[in-house]
Amino acid sequence: MKNLNKIAIAFLVAALCACESFLDKLPDDQVTGEEVFSRYEKVNALVTDLYQKSKMANRPLVFFNHFSSAPVTDECEGSTAEASLTNKFNDGDWSASGFPDRSSCGQYWWDLYTAIRSANVILEGVAEYNTPDNPNQEGDLGRRIGEVYFFRGYLHYLLFRMYGEVPYIDHTVDPQGSMDFYKESAHSLVEKIVADANEAYMRVYDKNVQTSPDFGRVDKGACLGLIAMVRWMAATPLWNGAREKGYQGTRMFEDEYAYDPARWERARDAAKAVLDFKVNGQPRYKLYTAYDNTDFFDNGGENHNSSTVYRRLWRLFYDFDAFEQEYLWFVTRDKNSAWAGDVFNPDRGGSSRQMPVQEQVDEYEYISTDGYGYPVYSADAVSAGYNDENPYVRRDPRFYRDIVYHGAPWRDRNNNDAIVNTAEGSDRINAQNATKTGYYLRKLIQEKSASYDINGPAIWRLPEIIYIYCEAVNESSGPTQEIYDLLNQVRARSFMAPIPVAAKSDKALMNDYIQRERRVELFYENNRIWTSRLLLEPNSATQLTRENQWKAAGTTNDERSQNYWKQQAPYPKCQRMINGMRPVEDVNGPIDIGGKKYKMERFCVEERRFETPHYLFPIMNDELQRSPTLVQNPGW
Repeated sequence: MKNLNKIAIAFLVAALCACESFLDKLPDDQVTGEEVFSRYEKVNALVTDLYQKSKMANRPLVFFNHFSSAPVTDECEGSTAEASLTNKFNDGDWSASGFPDRSSCGQYWWDLYTAIRSANVILEGVAEYNTPDNPNQEGDLGRRIGEVYFFRGYLHYLLFRMYGEVPYIDHTVDPQGSMDFYKESAHSLVEKIVADANEAYMRVYDKNVQTSPDFGRVDKGACLGLIAMVRWMAATPLWNGAREKGYQGTRMFEDEYAYDPARWERARDAAKAVLDFKVNGQPRYKLYTAYDNTDFFDNGGENHNSSTVYRRLWRLFYDFDAFEQEYLWFVTRDKNSAWAGDVFNPDRGGSSRQMPVQEQVDEYEYISTDGYGYPVYSADAVSAGYNDENPYVRRDPRFYRDIVYHGAPWRDRNNNDAIVNTAEGSDRINAQNATKTGYYLRKLIQEKSASYDINGPAIWRLPEIIYIYCEAVNESSGPTQEIYDLLNQVRARSFMAPIPVAAKSDKALMNDYIQRERRVELFYENNRIWTSRLLLEPNSATQLTRENQWKAAGTTNDERSQNYWKQQAPYPKCQRMINGMRPVEDVNGPIDIGGKKYKMERFCVEERRFETPHYLFPIMNDELQRSPTLVQNPGW
């Protein structure tokens, strides 16, 4: 091993001047590797810095620094703030020469490898200098080493998620040596991430409780979660049968991505390990179920929502009991009051930066009088009473927590009861700083204006692992009573009606419910951008057929969106358009606001671009120049 005193340890394919750690100081600064790694407190500080780097690398609310990832998917539309950053992604205005935003927000290639470099510096330095344990708490050094192994795997997982095939770097890089780096296949990467996660698992605490100073640090559950996530990614169509599913790109290891059912079995087993994990004989994870179906209080201890938003569903993102019970890995204080101002409607003094779209709204099921939930685009929902002119009744309770709609009970800026009106006033569609889709974001908002502290959603929480397990079982052996019950447990926690029993014997129908559950439960949690790619939805034969049917349904986009809907099929999930819903004044309309009656009408907001290259982000050209042995991702 090279002596850390003699080299300025470089990070992979990134500018040397970007290093911030005090380890980068030259010898005349009187800081040597021996001085750092012979003291536990110095190593502990390096690990703390690695926590910060890793937190910055995956912030759900501000993934693109000023926006979440939702506006570059069929979850939301982004405003023109910050130079219309997310709209540029949707217009295809990004390339290997530059992104709409390359500011140092932590999630891109260069920042991730900088953090990986930090992890390798720590692991090699501790080994070379035989760092002593914490004199005040035996075993702390071993746990910190475990955390570093987790982060090395986690950071490579983030690279894999965004770029696909990447180099796996498990050593510090000598700047005087070769800068030739080589990609690895997706499945090779997964095995190395799993190995790091297993190494971490053996060293960290079983469980970090909220009363402990270690709460929020890596524990065994986070390690199991990392394994489940990458096993699931390896099983999904992008990396498991892509050619058969219509993928047109050619990656370096394309021959390794033929369909293998064993990958779903490994994903199943990894997710089951999380579900079955016990600490002191008790299940480590369980769904948060505080508060009952009579409690609709908001953060001000008041009910300004006409008893539509259950306190449990809102508190899920703020109660530390929820963090302890069902969060596998999370960061807190992802954003502050500025975020609330960004997303509030104009009547609340906000700028509507991220607006839910109709494609997302349609995923919240209609609760039928037969006691089951059905998608609003199904014949079952229509026959049970769903009316698209009055669409906001008898919907999944998560809809009322997540979405502000025309006629929604809400607070005004003075904390008085109000009804949202997107037909007139400052909240009307296309007014200044107002919605373009007919909707405003509600999820995660602290509704009383005196308190806008915002927690970010979890990186991984229990429902996501349940969906992985259910999908893997369904793909491996078909639907079972077990996965039917698991899905219904998540729904029941949200006071939602169960899945119809027909799904227990219909693999395709069960998959539809699994995917819809994932979209609803994990809305605005930095999930959709990756899932839509992993499932190859933009190239799916089903989705392409729907897209062609939409194009043939009229002569204008509004006509297409309205006429296509009458065919009782969901809008195509090709990421190439988004839709909205507008109120139309009608004397016979079913929605009454301020003495005026309205019916709702669909309209097309915009068309977007999504092409085969967009499945994977490009490696920047300047990074390729630093390491000519790297190969650009397909299509870029």
